[in-house]
Amino acid sequence: MDVLSVLLVDDEQFVRMGLRTLIDWESCGYEIIGEADNGEDALRIITEKHPDLVITDIRMPVLDGLELIRRVSQAGHLTTKFIIISGYDEFKYAQQAMRYGVSDFILKPVDQDELQDILLRLRRQITKDQIIMKKTDVIWINAIFEALLKGETNHKNIEEWEQVLGIQEAKKLFYMFIEINDDHLWEESGSHVFSDWEFCQHLGHIIAQILGLKDPVFLYQHEKSLYGMIVTDRVLSAFLGNTERLAFTLQTRLSEAIGKTVMIYVGVPVPHVGQLHRAYATAKEALQYKFAFPGGVVVYEKVKDQPLQYMELEPSLRQQLMEGVEENDEAQIREAVERIFNAFREHRFAPEVVKTAINQCVFSVVRLIRELKGREDELKSLQFMVGWQDLNIAPETLKRYFLAFMLESAGYIAELNLERSRGIIHKIKSYIDSHFCEDISLKSLGAMFYMNPTYLGQIFKKAYGVYFREYLMNLRINEAKRLLRQTDLCVYEIAERVGFNNPEYFVTQFEKVVKMTPAEYRNQCLKCGGEDKGQR
Repeated sequence: MDVLSVLLVDDEQFVRMGLRTLIDWESCGYEIIGEADNGEDALRIITEKHPDLVITDIRMPVLDGLELIRRVSQAGHLTTKFIIISGYDEFKYAQQAMRYGVSDFILKPVDQDELQDILLRLRRQITKDQIIMKKTDVIWINAIFEALLKGETNHKNIEEWEQVLGIQEAKKLFYMFIEINDDHLWEESGSHVFSDWEFCQHLGHIIAQILGLKDPVFLYQHEKSLYGMIVTDRVLSAFLGNTERLAFTLQTRLSEAIGKTVMIYVGVPVPHVGQLHRAYATAKEALQYKFAFPGGVVVYEKVKDQPLQYMELEPSLRQQLMEGVEENDEAQIREAVERIFNAFREHRFAPEVVKTAINQCVFSVVRLIRELKGREDELKSLQFMVGWQDLNIAPETLKRYFLAFMLESAGYIAELNLERSRGIIHKIKSYIDSHFCEDISLKSLGAMFYMNPTYLGQIFKKAYGVYFREYLMNLRINEAKRLLRQTDLCVYEIAERVGFNNPEYFVTQFEKVVKMTPAEYRNQCLKCGGEDKGQR
């Protein structure tokens, strides 16, 4: 809390000295800024220094205490509070003092505990009143801003409004957006402890310090974490008239001060406050270049000849990403995400197009998870990817969360595929055992059982310790051996029956597995007729 200023007024010096030493003013939150021994001097000090509290005697030369209070009230110093100290216990003084809004009436000699209790109670009241006064001022200035940004001005009110805003001598005005990014619960530093109004005031003080200004900068809050401010040529002169230099200084220093990513957007200069709506409109257009120029500062004059694009994200980029997710290929996912965000920048995608592109990728993942009978709400990163559109998110932060979502999704989909494969791989093996004589392959099986052929081959090997082609070949060769033993079919007929379209290829493969040709195998079996009969 701020220290409150106090003025002591009494025509007796020892009384003023006694008040100074009677109370530990600092511990009570006060600072004595001056003394006066008559009402006239006191009125001058009040006019110059605007103390928060005046402690005054009633009976004084030149100007008594009650008249002092009356004149201060008439002069409009409504925030100054008064405590009257008097040696006269007269009801009419107290009654009149209360009519002037005096906070308390104390009889001399002053009791230390009584005065300290009054000071502590009054401090709470003064602080509360000051907050209310500030909020009232903010409401009034907000109303002025709204009218100016809409272009609702006339010659009668422009001069008054320039004075209220402190820009009456400006020859050039800019409108600047200050966007606080990544201030959300997903970030470790998210959710500041201030209320929106308090944070706006806090930000105004920081900006004033950065710009070397005496008074806090007024900020107009357009929406949560998006603030607007007027920049004059006088402020700009400290940066050699360079708006980009000013913007980068603010962006860097503010980011350091509040621990958030800050982005600055600057509109075109206008000659007077009556055209502020044009400066505002161009600053608003600069906002649309957030993903095209993710460096933190966008000056409209620099980008106005580089139109935004409203094109669809190249399908091959989304396809590359989805293939990486389906195959749980981290390197491919990282490369695809990098290429997607490079496309946002290189093609100058508008924010709405970026949102659409990101959502399409997210929905593709969700659809795949549902096809695999999974639940997308198992993904911890999904909530952010669904709700980020309502937040101010820096491009690099969005890329980081988008990548995390895709990597998490890839891992979850791999688990779903593994669980699904454990049940389905047995069905696939049964199908192979029944249809090995037909023209089947990993590709045809993948299409039939809705599995990636490469992945199917991997899990088949993992489940049965043998590659699909080797397993299929053994089935066919074993069946060929049976037919060679038990039938008089020609070799080419047997080859066709067990799934070989080329008899020569069949003979080659048979010899490779059995270590003899089909004819040699049949002859060997004929020599062992008795054994062969038994096998029948």
